Amino acid sequence: MFRVDVVLPCLNEAAALPQVLASLPPGYRAIVVDNGSTDGSAHIAGAAGARVVRESRRGYGAAVHAGLTAAEAPIVAFADADASFDLSELPAIVDPVASGEVDMMLGFRVAQTRGAWPWHARLANRYLARRISAAARVPLRDLGPMRAARREPLLDLGIRDRRSGYPLETVLRAAAAGWRIAEAPVRYRPRVGVSKVTGTVRGTATAITDMSRVLREVS
Repeated sequence: MFRVDVVLPCLNEAAALPQVLASLPPGYRAIVVDNGSTDGSAHIAGAAGARVVRESRRGYGAAVHAGLTAAEAPIVAFADADASFDLSELPAIVDPVASGEVDMMLGFRVAQTRGAWPWHARLANRYLARRISAAARVPLRDLGPMRAARREPLLDLGIRDRRSGYPLETVLRAAAAGWRIAEAPVRYRPRVGVSKVTGTVRGTATAITDMSRVLREVS
């Protein structure tokens, strides 16, 4: 069995997937969750050795939860499939969970170039991180698009959101359950292709709306 399953929600990431999958550390298996791609992403992922899961219901949370449900390794990590992260850095996120030092580790993004993180996305992230820190009583700088935790406890949290609020609800429920949550820096690069969320002001506004709703419902 693989030591770690890495869930990669995917919607038309054919151009990025070869680079993403090639950077996986030994002992880590990619689970690419195809969320309705039309560019052959699923075929490329399968040919590269990833396990491919199909999720017809659109939404970041729907894709991530399908990958979590399909995972079999004791530890599950999550990242974007757009090459904005270097998956070779995953051990820095996974190892503290594997050693029992923390229950959930989040990667806070350190932009490598000026265009890696659009201004509107940075502002939205800063605003939401402050609200999450206050609600969860955990000091956070980022919403943790790269993160890791043990599979069974994650499933036991009972995350309900299937849209952009999924990561936020995960942190809130984990904090409420007494989890030890920490952060580590990860490099953040310009993604390959156009973002479905933070690449546009409209997409960022939608994410803020989703996350604000989760904050009201869960906190």
